[in-house]
Amino acid sequence: MLEEIVFWFFALMIIGSALVVVLSRNMIYSVFALLFTFFGVAGIYVLLSADFLAVTQIMIYIGGILVLLIFGVMLTSKITGVDVKSGQTGKVQMFFAGIISLFIIVLLFYIAVSTNWNRVESTAYEVNSTIEIIGKQLLTNYLLAFESASVLLLIAIIGAALIARRK
Repeated sequence: MLEEIVFWFFALMIIGSALVVVLSRNMIYSVFALLFTFFGVAGIYVLLSADFLAVTQIMIYIGGILVLLIFGVMLTSKITGVDVKSGQTGKVQMFFAGIISLFIIVLLFYIAVSTNWNRVESTAYEVNSTIEIIGKQLLTNYLLAFESASVLLLIAIIGAALIARRK
């Protein structure tokens, strides 16, 4: 019962904050609402016993991308002189976005209702951490891919620093 309450809390937090992200005209509010969306997704991962994905969600999306978005919004509004708080979207675009969103919501609701969900009833189960297994695989069998990704990220950081210093 407690697990279901926690699941619905995270699900409503994700849906509510995602709606704020989409519907808010203030870019800063949207970015901070995205923070709660990411936290909710990490909470769902914890409920699914996917501890590696939960930690990755927090470290990469919240720790990296969200901070980057916040700084990007703050810095671009000062450089360009554009006020990001007052986004002007045309009524035609809003109408079509509403129609498409309504269609997607109805389609997802139909899929959720018509799917035969298999539910496993278990009261006690053993939770095994996947972090050690994934870490050993990354540093043994997939070391070349892991190091290639780190070199690619290093090149991207150096390129971003060079672009930022040109002025």
